[in-house]
Amino acid sequence: MSVYIIAQISITDRESYDKYDAGFMEAFEPFGGEILSVDEDPLTLEGEWTATRSVLLKFESKDIALAWLNSDAYKAIVGHRHAGSTMNGILVNAFEMPKS
Repeated sequence: MSVYIIAQISITDRESYDKYDAGFMEAFEPFGGEILSVDEDPLTLEGEWTATRSVLLKFESKDIALAWLNSDAYKAIVGHRHAGSTMNGILVNAFEMPKS
């Protein structure tokens, strides 16, 4: 079952965050994920949205998504994200229509 990672990121140090960005694709591509959205100016429909960047990623399975997050390549760059931002992130399952 496909899964999505949804991230709300507040960038606090663009220079540090840019180092994360620079290595992101190299760490991401081997896992076959899809970047569905990266937006620094989303339209807030309801409530408050204080994040400066929103990201939506898709993976073919939870195991693949977690393998990416735990990979050596991702671990090598994630410190730059930690230094340059704060993040709220979730992993959610894709919706499957019930069979009638």
